[in-house]
Amino acid sequence: MTEIKATNITWHEGHVSRDEREKLLKQKGALIWMTGLSGSGKSTIAYTLEHALVQQGRLAYVLDGDNVRHGLNKNLGFSAEDRTENIRRIGEVGKLFVDAGIITITAFISPYLADRQIARETVGEGNFFEVFCDTPLSVCEERDPKGLYKKARAGEIKGFTGIDDPYEAPEKPEHVIDTSKLSPQEATVELCAMLTKAGKLSV
Repeated sequence: MTEIKATNITWHEGHVSRDEREKLLKQKGALIWMTGLSGSGKSTIAYTLEHALVQQGRLAYVLDGDNVRHGLNKNLGFSAEDRTENIRRIGEVGKLFVDAGIITITAFISPYLADRQIARETVGEGNFFEVFCDTPLSVCEERDPKGLYKKARAGEIKGFTGIDDPYEAPEKPEHVIDTSKLSPQEATVELCAMLTKAGKLSV
């Protein structure tokens, strides 16, 4: 439970509703939560989906794990506690983006079931779409785009997800993608179909 330090604050309702914003954008806000091991294809699919949606005339935005740690979460490390706070903050930011009517895509390892469940509850059912990049560890390690697996295997990085720190796979994700079998473009087609079925691409 996050300690509440702010006092004497009041929630202010605006004069523009979410429905009005969504009618203006001709879409409905949604948070597509990409989760999976490092190198599983999360960021690549997220940016491919964002590009495809914008080409369709949609307003979409990617919240990428590395990018967010350059600013909003630059004071957080990779301990279990810091990972939990990292995901909590992104869940809150995602909630704001969804309320603005934006189709938001996150790309975070987010290894713990409980943390992802809190994000789901924060954003709300019907708005949260968990997408599991279920790419085999061997494939992720072979890709190793940042050279992190090599360092983890050599003992230079401690607490690395998939090597000496656990990854808790989703139990009931909205969609599963194995990027060893699907291209980013093929995955994007599937995710657009998911959003269409959920009624997010029309008002």
